[in-house]
Formats: sequence, structure tokens, C-alpha cells
Amino acid sequence: MGNKAQNVKRVTCNMKHKKRRYQFFANWEPREIEAGLLYESKNSVSSYLNIKSFGRARQWFFVFIFSFYFLVFSAHTVFAQQFGISITPPHLEVIIKPGKSILIAYKIQNFGDPMIIKSKIYSFAPMGNKGDLEIKEELEGPVRFELDNSDISLDQPFFLNSKADQQLLLRIRIPEGAPEGDYYYNLITENVPNPAGQGFSYSQARGRVGSNILITITSTGRIDLKGKISIFDVFSRFRFNFFGKTYRVFDSGDLIPIILIAENKGKNLIKPNGDVILRGNFGEKAIYNIIPQSILAESQRQLSATPSALINCDQGRKPFYCDRDSSFLISGFFLGKYDLSTTINFGEGSPNVYSNVSFIAIPIKFIIGLFAIIIVSLILIKK
Repeated sequence: MGNKAQNVKRVTCNMKHKKRRYQFFANWEPREIEAGLLYESKNSVSSYLNIKSFGRARQWFFVFIFSFYFLVFSAHTVFAQQFGISITPPHLEVIIKPGKSILIAYKIQNFGDPMIIKSKIYSFAPMGNKGDLEIKEELEGPVRFELDNSDISLDQPFFLNSKADQQLLLRIRIPEGAPEGDYYYNLITENVPNPAGQGFSYSQARGRVGSNILITITSTGRIDLKGKISIFDVFSRFRFNFFGKTYRVFDSGDLIPIILIAENKGKNLIKPNGDVILRGNFGEKAIYNIIPQSILAESQRQLSATPSALINCDQGRKPFYCDRDSSFLISGFFLGKYDLSTTINFGEGSPNVYSNVSFIAIPIKFIIGLFAIIIVSLILIKK
């Protein structure tokens, strides 16, 4: 009896301490559930999960609407600007006496979008032997520049509409007593960034174009023409010395890479003219004309000639000459000894300058293939 009464009392105590909890179902009505009961129907659990998923989907929907509104109604409009400015003439060479001035008419054309541009004169100096220029921010030399336009000045921005042009009247003046020699300048035209309007932003294409101005100052009209050939050689696949003489060897099917560099030792620019002649042992002869290119005072320039084979170093296995900086290539099938010679004249009244080089062409690949066939044939015959 004692144990039975004690069990009844324990049950009674447990019933007294039962707690109540509530859960919302699909019909949004609370139902009372006793905390001691762990059993729930499958339909009730599925409904609860569906409601939770619906709440997350509704949150993502509001995030998507807010993002779409921000991108469409709040973002700034962006415009991309196209740069297309040209200048004529692109190159100018002037021989002038001290105390004189000349007027050059330049034409600026806009093939791109409307933009604000400006023109300015910079000094430059030769850099390397490829015709590269080093632009200097400071104007050097005694030459003076100004525009004769009534409404435009140098380094003053002005508006140029699309498909419009503007003439610049450039006055070049040499003061009295200016030192004789060469002075090199560049008339550069570039666009000027314009401020973005409210609600708009501009993605501007920054660009500049230039026209070289090569000025020679001389009081007597005489020009110092002193040129020489610094390098005239071939980049051979194989090279060896025998009894103090260098032999350059190619395969008969190789392209022959030629390197030709001229140097200006004088104080005035020179423009070399000439040719390169190839002669073979069997009387064959080919002539390659040197392309005239200006060589600035006290600098070097790598010269090119025509016709030249195509230099292809972009795809597949690169030929041996791709590692060399050649002036031009000679193509053909070569066999035996060949002589290359060049004759260059650097201007009226200057003496001709000569240089020559030779090479040997042998069918190396054919000989190697023939030896391989002979060796394989002997092995097969022996077996």
C-alpha cells in the first residue's frame, strides 16, 4: 500500500508540473500541446516546414526588389567616349636661318565623339635605334612657337565637335643669334577631361597624337652630313672561326636575317639612301632597296630594306632568327658561298659608304636525312 500511494502521489505531482506550449499551424490558429507529449502528426510537421520556407522566399523576394530598384533608379548613367583625332601634316622638316620665321597651317580633325582638346609643343630626343622618341615636358632650344589664330592659343583648351576640323596656324620663329644645329619638337594634341554632370559619369578615352617638327638652324645653308655604317652583318645559325676568318653557315632553306644599323656623327639630321646586293657563285644577283628613314643628330637608326620576307614569330615553333633583332629577311634556296654588300649615301654632297659580309649555305637537313637513311639501310641489310 505504501508503494502504491507513493506512485499515485508521484503521478499527481507530475500532472501538477505539466507546462503548456503553443504552435502555429497552416490555418494560423494556435493549438494547445502538452509539453510532456512528443507525438505530432506528419501533416503538422510538413505544414510548419512549408511556412518556414515561404518566409525565407518572401525575404529573398524583397531583397531582389530592393536591389532592382537601386540599380535602375539610383545608379548613375555612364557614357564611354571615343577618341579619334588626326593631325596634318604628321611630319615637318625645316631649314631656316636665325632671325627668320615661317607659318605652318595644321589641320586637326575629329573622327570620334565631341570633346575638349588642346595643343602644345614639347621637345623630344631620340631613344634607342628603332626611331623611338623621348618626350620632354620642358621646352628646350631657342625656337619660339605661337598660334596666329585669333581665338585659340597653345595649351588652351577648345571644343571640337564630331566630324569637325580646326585649322591651327603655327608660327615658328628663330631669334637672332640662335646657335646653329638641330632642334626637335612635337606638336601634340590631346583631349582634356571634362567634368561629369549630375547623375552622369563619363568613361573617357585618353589619347594624344603628335606631329614631328625637325628644325635645322644654319646661317650659311650648309649642313653637317657625317654618317657611317655601324653594323652590317647576318645572324647565322652556325658560326665558327678558321685561321682567323669567321664563317657564317646556314641551311639551304633558311631565311637569311640581315642587321643594318647606321650612325649619324654630325650635328644635323641625315636620311640615308642606298641598297643591299646579294651575289652568288653561279652568277645570281638580287637587289634590296634601303627604305629612307631620318637619323637624328648624334644617334643611331636600324634601317630596313625591301623586299623582305615575312617575320613570323607568333605561332608554333619559333625560327632561330626570332631571338635576334634583324632589319629584314632574305628568302630563297641557297647553295654555296654568297656575298652581301651595301652602299649608302647620307645626303647631297656626302661620300658613299660601303660594307660587305659573306655566308655559306649548305643543305644540312638533307645531308642529315641522307646519312640517317644510309645507316638504317645498312642495318637492315646486315640483318
